Amino acid sequence: MAAIGKAVGATFGGKEKPLLVSVRSGSRVSMPGMMDTVLNLGLNDETVEGLARRSGDPRFAYDSYRRFITMYSDVVLGVDHGEFEDILSNFKDTKGYELDTEITAEEWKKLIARYKALVEEHTEKPFPQDVNEQLWGAIGAVFRSWMSARAVTYRRLNTIPEDWGTAVNVQAMVFGNLGNTSATGVAFTRNPSTGERRLYGEFLVNAQGEDVVAGIRTPQNITEAARKEAGSDAPSLEKLMPKTFAELTHTFDTLENHYRDMQDIEFTIQDGKLWMLQTRSGKRTASAALKIAVDMASEGLISKSDAILRINPASLDQLLHPTLDPKAKREIIATGLPASPGAASGEIVFDSDQAEKLKALGHRVILVRVETSPEDIHGMHAAEGILTARGGMTSHAAVVARGMGKPCVSGAGGLRIDYRTGTVSATGKVLKAGDLITIDGGSGQVMKGEVATIRPELSGDFATLMSWADAARRMKVRANAETPLDARTAREFGAEGIGLCRTEHMFFDTGRILAMREMIVAAKEPDRRAALAKILPMQRKDFVELFEIMAGLPVTIRLLDPPLHEFLPQADHEIEEVAEAMGTDVEALRARVSELHEFNPMLGHRGVRLAVSYPEIAEMQARAIFEAVVEVGKKTGKPPIAEIMVPLVATKTELDHTRARIVAVADEVMKETGAKIEYLVGTMIELPRARSAPARLRKPPNSSLSAPTT
Repeated sequence: MAAIGKAVGATFGGKEKPLLVSVRSGSRVSMPGMMDTVLNLGLNDETVEGLARRSGDPRFAYDSYRRFITMYSDVVLGVDHGEFEDILSNFKDTKGYELDTEITAEEWKKLIARYKALVEEHTEKPFPQDVNEQLWGAIGAVFRSWMSARAVTYRRLNTIPEDWGTAVNVQAMVFGNLGNTSATGVAFTRNPSTGERRLYGEFLVNAQGEDVVAGIRTPQNITEAARKEAGSDAPSLEKLMPKTFAELTHTFDTLENHYRDMQDIEFTIQDGKLWMLQTRSGKRTASAALKIAVDMASEGLISKSDAILRINPASLDQLLHPTLDPKAKREIIATGLPASPGAASGEIVFDSDQAEKLKALGHRVILVRVETSPEDIHGMHAAEGILTARGGMTSHAAVVARGMGKPCVSGAGGLRIDYRTGTVSATGKVLKAGDLITIDGGSGQVMKGEVATIRPELSGDFATLMSWADAARRMKVRANAETPLDARTAREFGAEGIGLCRTEHMFFDTGRILAMREMIVAAKEPDRRAALAKILPMQRKDFVELFEIMAGLPVTIRLLDPPLHEFLPQADHEIEEVAEAMGTDVEALRARVSELHEFNPMLGHRGVRLAVSYPEIAEMQARAIFEAVVEVGKKTGKPPIAEIMVPLVATKTELDHTRARIVAVADEVMKETGAKIEYLVGTMIELPRARSAPARLRKPPNSSLSAPTT
């Protein structure tokens, strides 16, 4: 602390030239908003007077002191920040003030007295005046915040090891709230939403860093181009402080070239002098990550291999989700900032805990908040999208949403959110919790109800990066597909065959389920074969389409797997329909359905056990596959290699039995058509177990008797 004081010409705890510091975390990876920070540490009732004399601005000094009291009390002493905000809001209301900057030094002194009384009321101790006690309290709090609920949740969601831990950084303070020649801001060296290579960020004049990210004041754009695009009347930093802006852009280029990645930077301007507070690799959307990686490789900043490794494979899922149909009707009720792209519809929910509960029940929700805080991390994760009334493009909601790949609209100032009544109002409309809304994080629009979506088109940077990955990879990838649509989509994404075609999905079609039910409830083999004969041409057509779409690529087809009871008619009208088709008695059919009911279907008629009990099912499917192979071979000149999977095998005998049936059918088809068929027969080995115990199993005294396991 002495060395820091010497470097800046101040003394920690000094009454004339007090050294003030910030206490921040220093984890190995960026965890925006998850760890605690304390600013303006070193102020007390005496040093604040020295700061006022030294700066020549008492209003600035007491503004800094009140900031320190609220932040330290919240982070270190556990006094809810909202209680300080209530005092401040009520005071501003009585005075008719809109902004904190309207409050005078004398008024801050009165508010500080009320703040200290609030602290003593909660802690039963005066607010600490010893600066060393303040420092150790803040250091301990920052270390403890590594295990806070929000930090633990964030690490779990982002697979960050707990044992990495955190450092604590103590830095000399510089002040962005030292009048109109001072400012503070957050910026990205590239657009974190789109990846576009241009400066992106926001700042506030006469403010400190938390003012920008908390959304308490509406921030200004850093560049003139961004200001024009946003339609803002507030001057940009480029216009307001051109010399500082030029220095800032040069520094940003230096940092990005050094770290070879898009940077998220915090800076402060004190009396016209630029200070860099911190830099880290910036959170970005999946589409932005792709563009940044491809662009940096093209610029020679990183290699193609580096570009591939920069992309989190799981994040590509963001690009596979629908976007709003531009032709769909939209009832726009508000417009905010397009903070994180993508579209989402869901039920309005105002509370993060409630969002998590509804998500667990299968609901799709939009988290609607005045502004989010790090405590909302679990609710943001549970929600389809986030909507806030306050905050800018670098607010907590925006940064975290981009990192999660969630659509976010922030700073929708036209919204009036009332947590007490559970309502949100805009443009004369009042919506309540549970009502459906849609947000578009690409345009900033908020719409009533659910809006139709369209499928994404994957081209451009996505296609470029995937071509680089294809050139480097050794693994081949197949898709799960049963329908022509699924197969075509898989091919568009570059699948090199079908790894699993689950044929049971083909049997639930309206035109087939009746014949399938006839087959199951038939008591005699000829009746079963007659019903299967109706399904054979449909199955053959299915496989022809799949083989043609896959154009010579391998296709693994799994024989029928689910329990028979899933196909059985249940409702009266379904039983009557099957009975009429079979020409049998309704009650007799109902009895047959009851007879086939299974208490534990996992151990009943499914998988290979179907083929053992009713070999004609496997034979029909095998014939459909082999006849399709022959037909496609004649059409294309390239007969596919069919891979037939026998499911749920427990013993070699089961597989031998079914394989013999399949081979026999293949021989028959080759004899009938004169074609040679290449095929494979394999299995999926899956062994369900059941644990059972007598209903009234008594444990004798001094016995270790336990429930038997089957």
